[in-house]
Amino acid sequence: MRIVYLNQYFNTLDMAGSTRSYEMARRLVAWGHEVHMVTSWREPTNTRSWFTTEEAGIQVHWLPVPYNNNMRYGKRMRAFFKFAWGAARKAASLPADVVFATSAPLTIALPGVYAARRQKVPMVFEVRDLWPEAPIAVGAIKNPVAIAAARTLEQVAYRSSSRIVALAPRVARGVIAAGYPEGQVEVIPNGSDLDLFRDAAAGIEGFLKEYPFLRGRKLVVYVGAIGLVNGVERLVEIAHRMRDEPDVGFVIVGAGRQTGLVQERARRAGVLGRNFFMLGSVSKQVVPTVLAASTVAVATVLNDDRRLHGDSMNKVFDYLAAGKPIACAFEGWLSRTVCRHGAGFEVPREPESAAAALASKLSDEAWLETAGLRARMLAESRFSRESQAWQLDAVLCSSVRRSA
Repeated sequence: MRIVYLNQYFNTLDMAGSTRSYEMARRLVAWGHEVHMVTSWREPTNTRSWFTTEEAGIQVHWLPVPYNNNMRYGKRMRAFFKFAWGAARKAASLPADVVFATSAPLTIALPGVYAARRQKVPMVFEVRDLWPEAPIAVGAIKNPVAIAAARTLEQVAYRSSSRIVALAPRVARGVIAAGYPEGQVEVIPNGSDLDLFRDAAAGIEGFLKEYPFLRGRKLVVYVGAIGLVNGVERLVEIAHRMRDEPDVGFVIVGAGRQTGLVQERARRAGVLGRNFFMLGSVSKQVVPTVLAASTVAVATVLNDDRRLHGDSMNKVFDYLAAGKPIACAFEGWLSRTVCRHGAGFEVPREPESAAAALASKLSDEAWLETAGLRARMLAESRFSRESQAWQLDAVLCSSVRRSA
């Protein structure tokens, strides 16, 4: 098939962030499909026009549209619509048998719908989270008109899709509740890139040489965005209550709009540089080494609002692939799955209790070893990227057959 794949935030292994689309697309190419990725170039550049590169056989079309997690909501919206406008024309110009658009942002549906209708081919829409539920939950969208417009766009995206891919059961239920036929929804969760993490331990010594202050500590590692919904400030509170345990260190790898806030809170709590360390962003290729050096990996969200459940957090699937016990400071299907399989534990909401629970797990060598093994087993048995790519291939193929 000729697949036009729309993802505003496409990343290669040399970039920081989710590589789901890269991993899916490169496998589709290996299986004989022609894949054109339509995406944005978010870093500063001298060019303002489209340019194309080839990544693992994927033809990647980049439109320069500056974007980062530090941008205010208004600037983000302008970036979303600027990309949607340019991507619509680009996607429509690329011969396709199927258009596959992945959100967020939800505005990615606009070029997807346009390109599919212009070429008279089906569109498959991937819903990573129930947008606009999350931005409403954190107060990013407050205007009733904006909320109504977002919900209208949601309906347009669903009704224009021949199939929908949901990244979690909760997302699938939300799509169905919005009126989309249950039989046309396929759950394909985020996945674990098993090969990427296979030999990661070889890089531990180099990592510790670069950050010698981490040597000899049991490391509680967070890898991911530091944004409004991520709740990384919760880790500052836990670190504060464990500040007198010199063999424990909290390591935050990532960046985002809340980076300055988290850093300032850690400074005021007296833990920044003591047992709480912020290393900035790293590429996906470096993540396996960081996790190999960790003792426990942690995932968190802002609060217990059901709209913010971390059911599709990339970091958790990386933690599983790395074979690391997971401290689940969030609720939902993914947390329950991890804990039910013995690959992690639920972190209490109250900081004092959370610190006590974490300290108990860090001192239990037998549990750490067993939970790590079970994490890797869960990644291999339930969340292999290879098997998920086959699922996606089947969804795309069935959409093309049905439209023939």
